[in-house]
Amino acid sequence: MKKTITLLLGSAAALLLALALLAPSLLGFSITQLGSAVRVATGMGAKLACSARFVSGFDEARIVDDLASYSPANRLLDLHYADKRVSAALLGMGRTSASYRDGLGCTLDIGDTSTLDQVQVQPVLTNGDEWPLGSSVSSIDANLQQRVEAIVARDNAAGLQTRALVVVQDGKLLAEAYGPGIDAETPLLGWSMGKSLTAMMLGRMEALGLANSQSKPVFAAWARDARAQIALEDLLRMSSGLDFDETYAPGSDATKMLFNAHSASDVAMVSPAMYEPGQHFSYSSGTTNLLARWMHEQLGGDVQASLDFFSREILQPLGMAHTVFEVDPSGVFVGSSYIYASGRDWARLGQLMLNRGEWRGEQLLGADWVARAAAPNPSANEPRYGYQFWLNGGGDALRYPQLPADAYFMSGNRKQVVMISPSTNTVVVHLGWSAGGYPTGENFAELLPGA
Repeated sequence: MKKTITLLLGSAAALLLALALLAPSLLGFSITQLGSAVRVATGMGAKLACSARFVSGFDEARIVDDLASYSPANRLLDLHYADKRVSAALLGMGRTSASYRDGLGCTLDIGDTSTLDQVQVQPVLTNGDEWPLGSSVSSIDANLQQRVEAIVARDNAAGLQTRALVVVQDGKLLAEAYGPGIDAETPLLGWSMGKSLTAMMLGRMEALGLANSQSKPVFAAWARDARAQIALEDLLRMSSGLDFDETYAPGSDATKMLFNAHSASDVAMVSPAMYEPGQHFSYSSGTTNLLARWMHEQLGGDVQASLDFFSREILQPLGMAHTVFEVDPSGVFVGSSYIYASGRDWARLGQLMLNRGEWRGEQLLGADWVARAAAPNPSANEPRYGYQFWLNGGGDALRYPQLPADAYFMSGNRKQVVMISPSTNTVVVHLGWSAGGYPTGENFAELLPGA
């Protein structure tokens, strides 16, 4: 018995020594951050692996490679897949799990999630009508299709992992190409492109008279301090003045919010005011999750009501049959990050914006709201951001000099992009897993009319 204990202690000491030596150079964090790093790694591993497996349908090898693109430490994760649930541990530490529910996707098993088991999600029915009204596509342009396929092949030969590239012009789907194991129905993670969809849901609420961008205080808890002056529009423009740490490192606000919290919005809810509202742009995923929380509360504070609204007002009208908007363990949409949609469904959202909010004769979003969403904000440091959309113009220089000045974008980590270009009547969707840079401007320019 004593010998066994001695061996175990020796193994533990050896493990700690190995971690101390490996952490800074190989794993990307200091040994002093070990606890937070383990929680981030296992939370991220369980959540992303669950969604990748059960929403996107990826195999385990691809999932590990995708996780490792964030940190080599993720290759050390022990991932277990069973009964629509994935658990993750790092070298035996911090085991965390996430569970899949039909229509809801995956949610970390943190705290009481029993209310999610009662939710019913109605599928979106499709028909054989021509895209975007249905699933049929007979408008492919041979020349443009060849260019799209060449870009995807070139990207993937260079290790950029493009998984979907879709081009829509004049309301017609003219070209689409997909990477290995992906097709026109595969839901793919948009990361921060979800911020734009969250804003569009607020735009739909405004069109229905359920929201006012000038409303303040946004939350009753803010009524007695400086945050009382923050309006919904300030949150939409990322110029609320709230102090939120967007750094993606162990222990930061952002990682705690996405990978370790029962309520994602709770993290930003207690953020203090640092700047006067409207004066300073500061990109913050916490801000978007505050918007999602506000919507949830306005819709009755009930997960079923929120999902019904999303389905009735966005998914069903647009025919988005291959989209999943995931919630946090408390039942609130993780608007900052967790929306999975096919390339065609992301293109539908872009087309709705290009249509100035009109869809099949119905004004889903007010034309004025769409104009405000694509207009520069009044901050002193970065005006090239609208209502959760990045703008090409509006500042001292174009974000992408190769692209039209009026273009604006949904944009997410790993180079997820939906470009809306009013002057060329074009939508371009890029989905993938590019860990480094991606030639967005150059590639998209090749796909514009007249290129």
